[in-house]
Amino acid sequence: MTTPAPPLEKARHRLRRGRYGWYLQQRPVLQGGHRITLLRGGEQLFPAMRAAIDAAQHEVWLATYIFNDDDEALAIADALVAAAARGVRVRVVIDGFGTKHSRSRIERRLSAAPGVVPVPSGRSARRLQLAVFRPIERWTHWLQPGQLRRLHMKLCTVDDTVGYIGGINLIDDRIDLNHGRTEAPRLDYALAVHGPVVDTMAQVVRAMWSRAWHGRDWRDALRRLIVAPRPVQRLRTLMRELRMPMRPGTQAGSGEPVLPATLQPVQAALVVRDNLRQRRTIERACIEAMRGAQRRIWLVTPYFYPGTDFRQALADAARRGVEVRLLLQGKADYRLAAWAARALYRELHLHGVHVHEYLPAFLHAKVMLIDDDWCTVGSSNIDPLSLLLNLEANLIVSDAGFHATLATELSRAFADSREILPDSLREGSWMRLVRRAVVAWVAYVYLRVAGVTGRY
Repeated sequence: MTTPAPPLEKARHRLRRGRYGWYLQQRPVLQGGHRITLLRGGEQLFPAMRAAIDAAQHEVWLATYIFNDDDEALAIADALVAAAARGVRVRVVIDGFGTKHSRSRIERRLSAAPGVVPVPSGRSARRLQLAVFRPIERWTHWLQPGQLRRLHMKLCTVDDTVGYIGGINLIDDRIDLNHGRTEAPRLDYALAVHGPVVDTMAQVVRAMWSRAWHGRDWRDALRRLIVAPRPVQRLRTLMRELRMPMRPGTQAGSGEPVLPATLQPVQAALVVRDNLRQRRTIERACIEAMRGAQRRIWLVTPYFYPGTDFRQALADAARRGVEVRLLLQGKADYRLAAWAARALYRELHLHGVHVHEYLPAFLHAKVMLIDDDWCTVGSSNIDPLSLLLNLEANLIVSDAGFHATLATELSRAFADSREILPDSLREGSWMRLVRRAVVAWVAYVYLRVAGVTGRY
């Protein structure tokens, strides 16, 4: 007669089997064993990316909202071309709206990669392939469902060993697409990541590239499916490519025990927002972390117009005595976005939230730091576009050393800001109401056109 295994051994067995993929979870899936480096702006990110691409031996995957045609971005393009020339498999996906202005030049630059390589199906494919997510080639494309939902994540993985994630597009820090060249570089951050989560990051980029590639060539894919000798097997392969891949991961929030021995420093979790299963994962992860905050919440974002639950979590934390500080744009790049944030200033002050505006340059960073054991850096703003529409990717990190580094960096950014005091909000109450009503109406219409229903 077999003796039943104790609960702890059962938990270990379930974790070893990896019964659930990380994508099935709608809460962060923490894993340990990482090395993570904070990078400020393209000035630090781009050299690191180029060095990794130059050392690539097998494959490079890259997803970005903006791939500009300035010298800094083209240097990345040249590194991708050189990698493909060495036989490295390179796949790039760009957003059709974010890169609309520079798409033709980027396509020409990347097309310089020579040669083809065999793929498992027996066909051949170029070593470097560029996919465009929902291209905008004529005005009628805006009439297509889903065009308001854009690819906004910024991810790059090299050989599944190093990954880069954050808010930095492939564009010079001193170039703004609406305002031209600026004197000071925009404030933005990215992370260089080594460890198990890089594999998950690569899965996400592969899924985004596959969706864009087959979305563009769906007729060819269907034609190949019809004439394939094993159409059922080919259909399954195609569906796997179009879905977000599911891989085993450490359970978090699944109701199963998370064993301390499986979560060695540095702990990290990838969280994404898509229009399938992970619709509000990033937002809920932030709200849950804020509800558990005991000492501080520092939030840095350029576009701030959160929903009711998010604002309530900030207010509740401030009432508990938590230091809640927001760093928002002082130099606005979009007037309506500035209106949206400033329409909430008085409400935030009434709840004890400290609002700061960054002054030296444009602010583009998306960072949240809570206490000394939780932070996230990524592409998601705190507004309806990022939280309800766009495809986004953030990394959650839990490590005391990394948090100290990030806190020091954010302290410098806050020092370069001005705090918005209640006395400075001299705008009449009727004007505040008008602005807030206009912003709310625009957000409501935009979300309904994009197909989003329900309360925000």
